[in-house]
Amino acid sequence: MTRPADGSETPWPAGPVLSPPVLVTQSWSDAVFLHWRITAAEAAPHLPSLVEPDVFHGSSWVGLIGFRLHGTRLGGALPLPWLGSFTEVNVRLYTRGADGTRGVLFLSLDASRLLAVLTARAAGVPYVWSRCRQQAPGGPDRDTCGYAVERYGNGASSSFAVRPELSRQADDPLSLELTARFGAHARLAGRTIFVPNTHRPWPLHPAELAECDDELLASAGLPVAGPPDSVLFSSGVRTVFGRPRTVRKGEAR
Repeated sequence: MTRPADGSETPWPAGPVLSPPVLVTQSWSDAVFLHWRITAAEAAPHLPSLVEPDVFHGSSWVGLIGFRLHGTRLGGALPLPWLGSFTEVNVRLYTRGADGTRGVLFLSLDASRLLAVLTARAAGVPYVWSRCRQQAPGGPDRDTCGYAVERYGNGASSSFAVRPELSRQADDPLSLELTARFGAHARLAGRTIFVPNTHRPWPLHPAELAECDDELLASAGLPVAGPPDSVLFSSGVRTVFGRPRTVRKGEAR
């Protein structure tokens, strides 16, 4: 539980205190979160060893998330003004490790910065080179925020946008479970690793779906039907990534 300056309690869980060294710091802005319910059986085949689907509110979940990534600093000190600034759209599942870690697992991460994509893929992160951009609001929908993806190669695309309700806070338990995730599980060189991150509570708002025409979920092997079950927006937050560690059975953290 976190406590803001006015002394009132908020339901946001406190981010973990990371042990040094700092791996990367970066900012995420104009984040759009779309989530669909799926079964644990649908999620499980995509997960590495020692990781199982995280089930909450009666379901496992798949997310389609778009945001602007910028202000990246390697080790928290070395700025990467060009390489570390781009628009990203990712597809992710929700995970629980055998050591007690809870996080996400990325099935794909689309970005238009080719060098960043190649660098990340060399480290085992499933980035995809795409024409990936934030959609500029226009016409009667100047209050919308959205993203568009066109993949080079297989041609999969996505276009989605929301109308944030900035006068309201999304602080219900489901919204927090879907967004207050402090780490990611991944496969690396035959091992399962966990990359921790931390950040302050970010402004989080309910939103209305304005548009969603997506092929990325199906391309990842998780076709869903109908509109998302959760639609959220955040103006963003500054985040810190810590040193990856190997997931081992029975070593609770």
